Amino acid sequence: MPDHVYKKIEIVGSSPNGFEEAVLNAVARARNTVRSMRWFEVTETRGYIDDGKIERWQVTLKIGFTLEE
Repeated sequence: MPDHVYKKIEIVGSSPNGFEEAVLNAVARARNTVRSMRWFEVTETRGYIDDGKIERWQVTLKIGFTLEE
């Protein structure tokens, strides 16, 4: 089995319904164009507040994927 080599990209996902859904939205969208995704790391969490209420969550993710031979 050859050694794997990985590349990392950084993306931002968002959701009005919470942190976890923002992560799921980001990974689901990346799946459309990035093959062989293996792991993710949340590097930032933030949100948008309007009139004292949380309106939207945002998360910055690093996604690691295997480089093809």
